[in-house]
Amino acid sequence: MAVFNEYSLLTQVAIRSPLNSFLTDEKLSNEWQDLRFHAKPELKESINEFIEFRKLLLNNEIKIIDLPQAKDLTIDSIYTRDSILISPKGLILCNMGRASRTPEARDNYEHLKLQGYQIAGEILAPGTLEGGDFIWLSDTKAAVGLGPRTNQNGIDQLRKILGNSVDLHVVPLPEPTHPDDVLHLMSIISPLDKDLVLIYRPLMPVSFIQWLEQLGIKFIEVDEAEYLLMGCNVLATSPRSVIMLENLPGVQRSLQNAGCDVQTYKGIEISRKGEGGPTCLTRPLKRN
Repeated sequence: MAVFNEYSLLTQVAIRSPLNSFLTDEKLSNEWQDLRFHAKPELKESINEFIEFRKLLLNNEIKIIDLPQAKDLTIDSIYTRDSILISPKGLILCNMGRASRTPEARDNYEHLKLQGYQIAGEILAPGTLEGGDFIWLSDTKAAVGLGPRTNQNGIDQLRKILGNSVDLHVVPLPEPTHPDDVLHLMSIISPLDKDLVLIYRPLMPVSFIQWLEQLGIKFIEVDEAEYLLMGCNVLATSPRSVIMLENLPGVQRSLQNAGCDVQTYKGIEISRKGEGGPTCLTRPLKRN
């Protein structure tokens, strides 16, 4: 039976490889600076890293939908979570806060509809919404970040699509240091189980902390040094079983002390340079 949260057994996911997003060294050279990557990804090593990341998904018996390339997509399209949300009524197509990513939702849906997926709704301008700003905590409770990539109009449209049965908690996010940088809700929280989340407390509003505590949720905290290395971006493949970036010993130790099984991947080219960790690289479609 399908459930809606970020920690139950992940059975199907959509991803886009560097072969279909980065495409060529020339494309990377033309786009990485404007899209605020920290450095230009190396194409060959990006492909190698992604192959290893994909193997981790397959080792967890997750069915993979490989999204194709499209001529109107940027190198950001490797981060497949952002363009589409899932809901009990079907897919919700996002209107991206970064205008260059606008085509992603429709392009991704054109492939997903071949797998039988239907549209529950679509966020339309002037509303904006990105998938990294939305998390399901349970079938009836969700949170959405209000910030540089998701605006109030987009949240109002989302609330109507989800309906009154979903308690949607709005989380005000701080402004990034540069207007083109991204700080998604999932930059500061990753659910691990029904009663456990990984957080970076300094950027968590007190009202959000209190709401989570009322739900009986406990916290594992990331320190500043490892937060800056994307230590708060962790993908749960089942309750307390996660995939995360390597070389984050503090976070990994804390997760293991909480009973989590941890798998790691390199991710210098596909994650750290573009600030897109394992949750960003995947669009979870089905959890059971």
